[in-house]
Amino acid sequence: MIGVFDSGIGGLTLLHSLMRLMPHENYIYYADLDHVPYSYRSRDEIRELVEEAVLFLIEKGCDVVVLACNTATNVAVEYLRDKYEFPIVAIQPAVKVAADHSEDHNRILTCATPVTLSSERYLKLVKSLNIENRLDNLPLPKLVEFAEKGEFEGVLVEKYLLDEIGKKVTHEHHFIVLGCTHFTFYERLIESLFPKLTALDGNEGTARQVQRVLSELKPLKESGSGLVNFYESGRKAKDISKYAKLLAMLRLSS
Repeated sequence: MIGVFDSGIGGLTLLHSLMRLMPHENYIYYADLDHVPYSYRSRDEIRELVEEAVLFLIEKGCDVVVLACNTATNVAVEYLRDKYEFPIVAIQPAVKVAADHSEDHNRILTCATPVTLSSERYLKLVKSLNIENRLDNLPLPKLVEFAEKGEFEGVLVEKYLLDEIGKKVTHEHHFIVLGCTHFTFYERLIESLFPKLTALDGNEGTARQVQRVLSELKPLKESGSGLVNFYESGRKAKDISKYAKLLAMLRLSS
């Protein structure tokens, strides 16, 4: 069984990629709705919340835990891997993909939460790729709030994207890295508002890594419909209709 953690609904975009790649596996999706968004919380508080959720997923029998939250990854993954022996796969902004597929003179725009963009882990990744001189960072914390309220289009959302991305993007930018799983819900909208930009996220690469890790632990299932159980801050979700609708929306847009 695969456990997927996110501060809210953002991780559904990664869950969607996982289910496409491994449709016969069973999943637990943990949304920390009591504490979303994480953007305005301290690193210590985020680390405690993530650890609590990860231990919950392990106790429920998950073989692999996936941090489908870039903020959680950048604050807590090293701490968790040092402390525990069970497999943890963590998403990361796809800046390497952008760097590998762009010319040296093209600029890259990374959008994420303020916590992710200022984290030591992210800054080390950028430095290792030697792209500091052509990378621009843009925090979009309000986009998480829009997503959690189910606002995926409309005047307010478009104005926010046009204002915030518009103040950073230039003709030199070819890629926009969506460094928060919530942002993937807006991938098509962003590309329609900024036609010269190609949006990238870390979902597909992370899903393939989960597949590799799980296959090393046990044979992957080749039959069965696969089940997903949803939990909200440790409680079994009473109404899963919103999750079903969001996953259906992702299937239609993919």
